[in-house]
Amino acid sequence: MNRSAISFLERLAHKKPLIGTLVSTSQTEVAEALSLCGFEWLFIDVEHSVVDMAAAQHIIQAVAPRSYGVIRLPDNSTEHVKKALDTGCDGVIVPMIKSVSDAERAVSFAKYAPLGNRSVGLARAQAYGLNFNDYLSSANTKIALILQIEHIDAVEHVEEIVAILGVDAIFIGPYDLSASMGLLGQTSAPEVVEAIGRVRQACRNAKVPCGAFCMTANQARDEIAGGGRLIVLGTDLLFMTGNAKAALESLALEHS
Repeated sequence: MNRSAISFLERLAHKKPLIGTLVSTSQTEVAEALSLCGFEWLFIDVEHSVVDMAAAQHIIQAVAPRSYGVIRLPDNSTEHVKKALDTGCDGVIVPMIKSVSDAERAVSFAKYAPLGNRSVGLARAQAYGLNFNDYLSSANTKIALILQIEHIDAVEHVEEIVAILGVDAIFIGPYDLSASMGLLGQTSAPEVVEAIGRVRQACRNAKVPCGAFCMTANQARDEIAGGGRLIVLGTDLLFMTGNAKAALESLALEHS
């Protein structure tokens, strides 16, 4: 199965949800196998895993015929944004956006002029120079900038954040959000649910796609029913450990 010829950002504009999974290991075979399973995009985690930018590029190269590759950055810095974008990824997710100025800074790093001040490089994204001019002219409308809303400070300004030109999508981080509210891990607490609802409503009003991480298919169904379009279902290691544990427990029951 090959992915569509349209860009990730163009695909994100469709109403049909994008179902992906999180990659936290650097082995390209793992990412390739998940791609072959049919995940339309991979959330390549360079923030909370051992995956570095070189490994992220190798993952993107391995899955490019089938799946989009999007990198979650370690932080909102020009160094990490430009290195990630130069891998040829289909988008970047910028973590821990807390304010309008944070969001504006991310746009300035990720978008070429006139939207931003992205540095011009010469790497895989530009086909090592073979596609240089075409890439410069199309990157702003094809490469997605996704901001992660995972702090109560961002929620308080979410309506202004989603209105910023160049913000292409929002990804909600409920666990860090709950922690920032003094409710660590209590993602079902009414205050946290209300904050997430405010983010979703702001995205709907601004017609900005949003989504979230889902541990299970049932959670993903609920997210989609609530209007989520950018869905991350499980992780590479969760799929492995979950299936391994279930198989062992099943065998143990047979011989108990």
